[in-house]
Amino acid sequence: MIQSEWLIGLSDEIVSCARPDGRVESVAWDDLSLVAIVTTDDGPFSPDVFWVLKGEFSECAVPLSAVGADELLNRLQALPGFNNDAFIEAMSSIDNNRFIC
Repeated sequence: MIQSEWLIGLSDEIVSCARPDGRVESVAWDDLSLVAIVTTDDGPFSPDVFWVLKGEFSECAVPLSAVGADELLNRLQALPGFNNDAFIEAMSSIDNNRFIC
């Protein structure tokens, strides 16, 4: 599966991710309660690093190399309390792990 087939949508109200199979997941910004990065040992031919965005009512998983990921990172880093150290640690992980940002 090609990671660029994953498309991130950003608005003032929601973040969404359209998957290659046509499914769309989304989380409203005002419902967002957890930002994490999940790393797996599935790479390099499958997505192996994901943003996991959770709210009380929804959840959205997004590969870090999806189309629109740079814009998503900018929005997430602007959130109060975003942990850049956890982000940096996740970027060096090659194992199955979860990092709370």
